Amino acid sequence: QVQLVESGGGLVQTGGSLRLSCTASGRTFSRFAMGWFRQAPGKEREFVVAINWSGDSPYYGDSVKGRFTISRDNAKDAVYLQMNSLKPEDAAVYYCAAGRLRLLTSSPGSYDYWGQGTQVTVSS
Repeated sequence: QVQLVESGGGLVQTGGSLRLSCTASGRTFSRFAMGWFRQAPGKEREFVVAINWSGDSPYYGDSVKGRFTISRDNAKDAVYLQMNSLKPEDAAVYYCAAGRLRLLTSSPGSYDYWGQGTQVTVSS
C-alpha cells in the first residue's frame, strides 16, 4: 500500500501561482510513476501531468503545457506541482496518484493509489 497526501491548495487570483505537494508513505516511493489529475464539479477527472521514477521526460496534458511544472524528490518521498499563470478553468480538486507504469499514461485507471485531493480555486 501507498498512502498519498496532497497539500498546498487554496485560493489564488487569475495569473497567480500555487505549488502543490504530495507526500507518500508505505512502499518504496521511487518505484512508482506519479501523476497529477484534477476534477472540477460536474466534469470527468482530467489528466494534468505525470512523471516517471527518475524524474525525467514528464508528460503534460495539453491544457497545462508551459504553465505547470512537475518535479519529484525521491529522498523526501514527495512530488510537486508548480502551477503558474493560473486561469479560472484550472479550478478543481487536484489529486496525486501513483502507479507501477512502464510508460507514462494519462489514463486514471492505470494508477494504483490516489490521495484525497486538495482544492484549488482561481478567482477571476
